[in-house]
Amino acid sequence: MDFIVNLAAGFMNLFTLGGQQFMSWVTGIIPTIVMLLVLMNAIMAIAGEKTVTKLASVCTGNPVLRYAVLPFVSAFMLGNPMALSMGKFMPEFYKPCFYASVTYHCHTNNGLFPHINASELFIWLGIANGITALGLDATPLAVRYLLVGLAANFISGWATEFTTKMVEKQQGVTLSRAFGAAK
Repeated sequence: MDFIVNLAAGFMNLFTLGGQQFMSWVTGIIPTIVMLLVLMNAIMAIAGEKTVTKLASVCTGNPVLRYAVLPFVSAFMLGNPMALSMGKFMPEFYKPCFYASVTYHCHTNNGLFPHINASELFIWLGIANGITALGLDATPLAVRYLLVGLAANFISGWATEFTTKMVEKQQGVTLSRAFGAAK
């Protein structure tokens, strides 16, 4: 009988602990994320869609800006999953490439900028807790993760561009590379 009682108590304790964790997010990281999103939406509303499209146009012209700078800024300013929305300002051809790069930025930048991907923060915190349990500082690991991520995310975007060209050829279609085309 004690086994069943302990099992039931443990089961309920799981939900109690989950609720406590949720409340720590509600009073901790969620307000920060909401304020960042409000700020970014305000900047986009004030700057206007033309300005944002011009920024995307400038970034699209250079692979480093296209797959390193714009995805990083999008991930930092908008967080996951909103960072993906910046792709709507790009020509059709570059959308899958941008998506490939920016989704990785939402993961690899999380160690230094936890607001980017709060839903996966537990992964980083698990690693960081292991590092700090060894008496080490987790910051150098976070910086390395970010730097390796910048290179890997650039390669991801560029590789997707290469495969997009292959699929275009295979399917006999040409995606728009110009601005002002159908979005």
